[in-house]
Amino acid sequence: MSAASDPAKQRELAAMEQRINEMVQQSRVLEAYMNDVMTRQLTVSKLMEEARLASTTIQNITSESEVESLMPVGVGVYVKTIVPPIKKVLVALDAGVALEKNREDALNYVESRIKQYEVAARQLEVQRQEIAMRMEQVQAQINQMIRAAQQPS
Repeated sequence: MSAASDPAKQRELAAMEQRINEMVQQSRVLEAYMNDVMTRQLTVSKLMEEARLASTTIQNITSESEVESLMPVGVGVYVKTIVPPIKKVLVALDAGVALEKNREDALNYVESRIKQYEVAARQLEVQRQEIAMRMEQVQAQINQMIRAAQQPS
């Protein structure tokens, strides 16, 4: 009697095929999760870059003299403007609320945001590595099961 006509062997192969399909689906879910984490990493990276730029700008603001600057008006278009001596800046908080802060307080606020972004970036990288490792494990299991299914009994 051949293996293909053996009902026990057919059930075993069907169960293995079902398990492989489940693992392939798990792999797809992990891949989607990986893409989400990578998107969040990119977002945090952009926020961190923006915060560092803000920090540098605040550090270079002078309260003694006017400064010529470029002001963005949208879609990559800028206009030259004169920035008067600055003693205070507006810091946007949640829900459209902004507070007026002196340079030092504003700088402290930005630096604390940078630290938050750095923590988030590290956490996301750990998640990305864990997902990558799990994806490799699932793929190895799938490959092993496929090899086992192809071996003659």
